[in-house]
Amino acid sequence: MRSPIAALLASACLPLAAQEIVFEHANVIPMNRDTVLEDHSVLVKDGRFLKVAPSSKLKVPGSATRIDARGKYLMPGMGEMHGHIPPPTSPPAFIEDVLFLYVANGVTTVRGMLGHAGQLELRAKAKRGEIVAPTLYLAGPSFSGSTVQSVPQAEQRVRQQKDEGWDLLKIHPGLTRDQFDAIARTARQVRIPFAGHVPADVGLAHALEQGQQTIDHLDGYIEYLGGGDAPIAEEKMVEAARRTKAAGAWVVPTMVLWETIIGAPSLNALQAFPELKYMPRDVLEQWNKAYRARQSDAKFDLARAKRIAEERKRLLKVLDAQKVKILFGTDSPQQFSVPGFSIHREAKAMVEAGMKPFDVLRSGTAAVGGYYQTEKFGLIAEGYRADAVLLDANPLTSVENLSRIAGVLANGGWLAGAQIQTRLAEIARRNGGQ
Repeated sequence: MRSPIAALLASACLPLAAQEIVFEHANVIPMNRDTVLEDHSVLVKDGRFLKVAPSSKLKVPGSATRIDARGKYLMPGMGEMHGHIPPPTSPPAFIEDVLFLYVANGVTTVRGMLGHAGQLELRAKAKRGEIVAPTLYLAGPSFSGSTVQSVPQAEQRVRQQKDEGWDLLKIHPGLTRDQFDAIARTARQVRIPFAGHVPADVGLAHALEQGQQTIDHLDGYIEYLGGGDAPIAEEKMVEAARRTKAAGAWVVPTMVLWETIIGAPSLNALQAFPELKYMPRDVLEQWNKAYRARQSDAKFDLARAKRIAEERKRLLKVLDAQKVKILFGTDSPQQFSVPGFSIHREAKAMVEAGMKPFDVLRSGTAAVGGYYQTEKFGLIAEGYRADAVLLDANPLTSVENLSRIAGVLANGGWLAGAQIQTRLAEIARRNGGQ
């Protein structure tokens, strides 16, 4: 049976698994430390990195497909640790497009943070290489004030989602503290992590005490620190960071998206994003309508929104300085956050907040692999899952070079840059873009 990657993109595309691939004379960024291994070659077989060695010392099998990586940079694929997968009720083409847009931008792992019935089969299809997709880790349908009405129901939903095979539980606002505690207690019993938002009745401190694995969007921090109306004292941010670190929790900042959610950017600036051409027009209309409604609300305060956006930048810098575990995420597809393309804006924003390029890249590679303990990935190292992105320039020099993609290796399958551009053009035409 012909690989769907080949069917979709071209007969020259290299599908998954048994075929051997070698990247020759690459500048390898292994991501286990801030370094570049110059003139190294990397052999891939059976979806794994088999050998990483100086080019002069690597014996290339005659059966291997050679990829000339001279002058280019090979780094692990990026993780999107707060992403979304369209529900199965969406048009099939849109679902496939979203998954492809991730891969096209070097995103090879996605933690889907809002599950829908039927998505577990999609996860299995992605793992089998039947669709062009990142490796998927999926949260089940969310726990919120509208989906949970009692403690017994909270406990039952946790057990059900564990039995169904979801990878984690998604926490949304609206839960009471008793409901949240029941979720946390039962999750510990059945050994499934819970992550996401911090409900107002719960608060950041209690969420950390109860073992919430990730705090997404830096949710709850500004409230905990009493910010929004006046600058937050540095020592208070440091205390919150130390508390987070002591709890062993991770944070997923989603800096750019959250500025959009609170209404800080201008709509004209958002509408100018060139990557919007890859989204269906009805989706863009929904995004525009929601943003106009937010900024026209009588309670909306633009000056306050901008203050909070600046405080979040200061907070991220402190969290990084205090060595809190940071995971890369953008909350795409979400308002003006286009899958895959959003990572380039997020990486730039994290650097502007004060993080070093290596630490930003690490939050999407080695840190993601460190977060998951079930499989070895996130590094270019022997025995690790063969996820990588080949770049035309060094991302350690500038994270903006993440967008200079020469090709992507996702789950062992190679997509060359020309093939990626062909499919992107097709998606843009179908959605009415240029």
